[in-house]
Amino acid sequence: MYSIKRHIAPIIERRAKNSKAILLTGPRQVGKSTLFRHIFQDVNQVTFDDDLLLAQATEDPGLFFLNNPMPLVIDEVQKCPAIFNRMKILLDNTETYGNIFLTGSQKLQLMEEISESLAGRVSIMELEGLSLREIKQIEFNRHFVPDESYLQEREKQDCTLPEDIWTLIHRGSYPELYANPEREWIDFYQSYVKTYLERDVNKLIKASNHLTFVKFMTAVAARTGQILNYANIADQVGVSEITIKEWISILEKSGIVFLLKPYTPSVLNRAIKTPKLYFRDTGLCCYLTRWLTPDTLKNGSMAGAIFETFVINEVLKSFSNEGMDYDFDVFYYSGKDRKKKNKNGDIVDVEGEIDLIIQEGEVLHPIEIKMSTMPQSGMASEFDVLDGIPDKRRGLGAIICLIDRKLYLRENLVALPVGYI
Repeated sequence: MYSIKRHIAPIIERRAKNSKAILLTGPRQVGKSTLFRHIFQDVNQVTFDDDLLLAQATEDPGLFFLNNPMPLVIDEVQKCPAIFNRMKILLDNTETYGNIFLTGSQKLQLMEEISESLAGRVSIMELEGLSLREIKQIEFNRHFVPDESYLQEREKQDCTLPEDIWTLIHRGSYPELYANPEREWIDFYQSYVKTYLERDVNKLIKASNHLTFVKFMTAVAARTGQILNYANIADQVGVSEITIKEWISILEKSGIVFLLKPYTPSVLNRAIKTPKLYFRDTGLCCYLTRWLTPDTLKNGSMAGAIFETFVINEVLKSFSNEGMDYDFDVFYYSGKDRKKKNKNGDIVDVEGEIDLIIQEGEVLHPIEIKMSTMPQSGMASEFDVLDGIPDKRRGLGAIICLIDRKLYLRENLVALPVGYI
């Protein structure tokens, strides 16, 4: 029985009324097929996980559509590139909307096929794991931005810090773990790694052996929340840096990791230009790095990095659940563009970092993420590096932390509980 209300569902329903086709991307097991079954209950649904159907569609796409007429839901469509040209012809020959609904777990690979065959004919959206709002059954569905309008609207519904926050972070965001609360955490992730990562993802990566693949996944998980260093991972895994770049690209395409782009306007000429890496699911990250209980995670050496990973993902989900593309709206900053006097009175460069920058039009909102119950204004000392950006202005900044209520630290700085995202 379908019991978890997904915030993106009304967006899909609305777009189905004015789009010829819809593509829903996202990693395996986040509920793409379940969501389509729930929304399009009277539409025939097929999957290319079925080898027989995949073979038929590959050999004769026209015959496949004769046997499976529109409207039609097709799961894991990226497995059959041959079908896209036929799909284009069918969509060009109809004036109706809501004809084909596609799911795929290889986002960027799908984009290449879409750009070649279905450009302008398909509405593309992304489904991620459950958000904190969805888990807590909070209906508010607006992308996070720390301005007064958002904060006032958000406060109309529960936005307190969840008492079980570390349990939620450790459990992760895959719907099955919430639809079936009796499912054991370690059993789910052990199965996920063996049936999906080691089978499907490693098939794309083509690691020389099982041990190399495990070492790679563990090395990447251990670096969540860090600036990406391909050479460092290559040394640990024992393969070339070029290979690591290719493998991480595959993890990104598969929705396993997210690469947060650096904010590098020309005026910040000492900014690092390398992305930061985040695992998309904190539960999977905990499993791979062997933090096997919420308590060991909370008190362990990776607690801060995984807390930051959780917050970043919640922000991203708030965008995608509203049907928005966040690629041009979220960044981080790290560099030496700030200056101050040292003890000798000399002007020196100061290295600083801003965990997240949300760009809302001409306004830049800097955000610091701290695993702290006592936020202080000094935690945001790097925010003023944004003051000299041409055609931009700094808006209200935020420290997202483990405080239990909203607290203004300055006129342009507010500390927020995680529940405000």
